[in-house]
Amino acid sequence: MSQQLAVFFPGQGSQAVGMLDAFAESHATVKQTFEEAADALGRDLWSLVSQGPKEELDRTANTQPAMLAAGIAVWRVWQQSGGRPATVMAGHSLGEYAALVAAGAFDFADGIRLAADRARFMQEAVPAGEGAMAAILGLDDAQVMALCAEHAQGDVLAAVNFNSPGQVVIAGSAAAVARAVAAAKPAGAKLAQPLPVSVPSHCALMRPAADRLAERLAEVALTLPSVPVIHNVNVAPAEDVAALRRLLVEQLYSPVRWVETVASVAAQGVTTALECGPGKVLIGLNKRITKTLNTLPVFDPKTLDAALEATSHA
Repeated sequence: MSQQLAVFFPGQGSQAVGMLDAFAESHATVKQTFEEAADALGRDLWSLVSQGPKEELDRTANTQPAMLAAGIAVWRVWQQSGGRPATVMAGHSLGEYAALVAAGAFDFADGIRLAADRARFMQEAVPAGEGAMAAILGLDDAQVMALCAEHAQGDVLAAVNFNSPGQVVIAGSAAAVARAVAAAKPAGAKLAQPLPVSVPSHCALMRPAADRLAERLAEVALTLPSVPVIHNVNVAPAEDVAALRRLLVEQLYSPVRWVETVASVAAQGVTTALECGPGKVLIGLNKRITKTLNTLPVFDPKTLDAALEATSHA
């Protein structure tokens, strides 16, 4: 059991200008990965990632392919550095695409193009300003779902990211999210904070985007991944390629069940995991989900060396 290693990939929200600069200086693979992305997309993501401006990097259409490229660049560096192979993978929202590329379900160029199209479909599904998301801290899942049910008032409003105990993200129409945010603290929440995003991910407003994604996925060659990838939608690996396509479509309008995902990995007896990609968002979440799974960051030479050392004899 001790030789098992989970690998997690973060999604939108972990990006930052300069996020892989230190890695790129020491590992040519990083820029090579972004060059492959540029060839696939016909635009240069590396200059945006390394130089900004932040506002452009934070645009969904840019963030999603950039985060996929970043996750795969880090994974490739891990592999080339002699890191232990993964025995299970997962990704948070967009991070699921990085997990599937890393596990060989589709190739990197297809993954980058899919991520870019997915982002475009999401952005075009809801006009700017009509959708919103917000983080609710300090209420349990049932309380947040009840809050959404009470304040939807005919609009779309749902709990969409179950990130850790007491941290749930809601999404829906802007007016409904605003009503829920206003009511959250009186209901006992410690914090109710609108998120700086223009796309209300993982709620019913994304169904038009999901329909377009289904058509797009039909054009892509897929295979079952070489290691199990736990999906956000059902907290389980896909049983076949048809299920894999279906789960990626459903992911757009279904909640990210991250608490259950991490708990399921821990329940398999896995005690060590990597967060492959910029930042430590998943590490913070995972610590609040389970005490038995130690998640290590990998995003620069220092964290790489520490993770290699920690897993060499685990």
